[in-house]
Amino acid sequence: MAKVRSHVDDAVTKGGRVLPGGRVGPQGECFYLPTLLVDATADMQVAADETFGPLGAVFRFHDEAEAVRLANATDFGLAAYCYTRDLDRAWRMSEQLDYGMVGINRAAISNEVAPFGGIKQSGLGREGSRHGIEDFLDIKYTLFGGIST
Repeated sequence: MAKVRSHVDDAVTKGGRVLPGGRVGPQGECFYLPTLLVDATADMQVAADETFGPLGAVFRFHDEAEAVRLANATDFGLAAYCYTRDLDRAWRMSEQLDYGMVGINRAAISNEVAPFGGIKQSGLGREGSRHGIEDFLDIKYTLFGGIST
């Protein structure tokens, strides 16, 4: 909760606006209301760090290239999301975003058959799916030659 609060407070002091949420819920200190932060900028903590809380930040951009540049300007790379009706743009964004997982028009992208994991400082390897088990396997190659029976 401290990290979510810190990211919201930092953003507000730097010109970000909180629409819904932005505070602890009536359930108590362990429940932070889902929060939408608008007018987010690159100098805010929310732009550079993983929040892992109910906080969505909305950044303005002029074109696709700027959106990709802003999204990739972090040491982290767990998941990114793109909302578009343009299939060509969806493929371009997916290819250009430096993230282990990319959701196109969907936020809930994890399931039992999809590899889960990030790149950069967001983890090593994958879990889930057949790709997840590969990190726990030692593959051995053996070639026999010159043996007569």
